[in-house]
Amino acid sequence: MANFTAADVKALREKTGAGMMDVKKALQEADGDAEKALEIIRLKGLKSLSKREGRQASAGLLAASVQDGVGVMVEVNSETDFVAKNQKFIDFAKSVLEAAVASGASDVDSLLAAPMGDSTVKDQLDAMAAVIGEKLEIRRVIRVEGENVDLYLHQTSPDLPPQVGVFVVTDAAGAGVAHDIAMHVAAYMPAYLDRDSVPADVLDKERATLEKITLEEGKPEHIVPKIVQGRLEAFYKDNCLVDQAFARDPSKSVGQVLREAGAKVTQFVRVHVGA
Repeated sequence: MANFTAADVKALREKTGAGMMDVKKALQEADGDAEKALEIIRLKGLKSLSKREGRQASAGLLAASVQDGVGVMVEVNSETDFVAKNQKFIDFAKSVLEAAVASGASDVDSLLAAPMGDSTVKDQLDAMAAVIGEKLEIRRVIRVEGENVDLYLHQTSPDLPPQVGVFVVTDAAGAGVAHDIAMHVAAYMPAYLDRDSVPADVLDKERATLEKITLEEGKPEHIVPKIVQGRLEAFYKDNCLVDQAFARDPSKSVGQVLREAGAKVTQFVRVHVGA
């Protein structure tokens, strides 16, 4: 029987992020030699990559940075939260972010082809998946630019890495309020920047739905347009950033906060892992 302890299993799990049974089997096969077991885990992982293609990788984390007015964020996914909070996986995601920043990649395909170490991001991703024993993928890459770019990363659970990420891009005057607005975006999840940003088809569908609801309520036809317009105001307040009540002071809208600062938001992006 192979000679290894529970501490050996724990150490190898922390090093690889692999499941407990996979680690135990590898240590048994390696007669307790941790280095041999690590190689076994990696080789078995490479052989089983194709078997994991159909699995869902909806856990994971966000890694992001802002440098010289350019914000870059990557979402790196795993199958389980156990892997997502493993330090080896967290460090790998940081390396993926560094590759995205250095290469200027703005989409997943170009990032996968970008240099990373002595190979590519795709090669390193496959190698990491082989060691960990789960399907790993890079779901998205986001790049934003502007006079002022603010980043907010939010942990939905204290034992997990960031699961929600927000970029808010403002003019220079917005630097003082951008971070509070980024935190607001994380919590209130606006779909659009302002009313002009709402696509025409979305607005037409919402108006048609509100008209149907209003008529079914038995309201006289001649006042339906006025009622619908009032209800559209509520839609804007729910969905448009500048119309929402500001999280830090609900007596004001985000638009009011911006006007008081003489500032303007030009873009925002909100990402939730797996969504």
